[in-house]
Amino acid sequence: MNDIRPVSRAACAPLILDVHYARRWPSISYAFGLFDGDDLRGVVTYGTPPSAPLRSGIAGPDYAASVLELNRLVLRHNEHNEASRLVGGSLRLLPPSIVVSFADTAQGHVGTVYQACNFGYYGLSAKRTDWKIKGQEHLHGQTIADRYRGVEDRAFAIRKDYGDAFYLSQRSRKHRYIYVVGDRRWKRRVNEAIRYKREPYPKETA
Repeated sequence: MNDIRPVSRAACAPLILDVHYARRWPSISYAFGLFDGDDLRGVVTYGTPPSAPLRSGIAGPDYAASVLELNRLVLRHNEHNEASRLVGGSLRLLPPSIVVSFADTAQGHVGTVYQACNFGYYGLSAKRTDWKIKGQEHLHGQTIADRYRGVEDRAFAIRKDYGDAFYLSQRSRKHRYIYVVGDRRWKRRVNEAIRYKREPYPKETA
């Protein structure tokens, strides 16, 4: 019988840094592991999204502080139903919150595990370009922009500091999924406030 329980940052490290395709740390507020006895089979982590517009854009500024992003889901062997058991079980351990997660089209993902866990589907993310610095590709574009908060022309200031190492990268579009954690009254209020239109689940292509 698999057990789901909180895990430390140190326990997550081998899976997040060596197994997950991003190979970098996200912001982590909550981390949970899927265990078979003492064997850690996988981890899922939740954290504050780095983008303030994303946090306030989902259900308005009144709910921005309640937004969490499911930002890593890693399984050692990804055996049948392990991902959905881990995600579904971990959601029940979270405080009242609005959980958003994205399935990256560049990786061929459509969010099958989120569909299995009854997340709502809210379409594709907008087309965007990210600010990037050579050698610092692990940083989110918003993190780079925040370094220059208050500067009138941030792009000019970054280019002045980094020269040709600063460049723009087209961000792949992502499938957006949202799951509301909390009691019935909280869920009803949040679902009424969500600003995106709920859509049918996307299907995997052959």
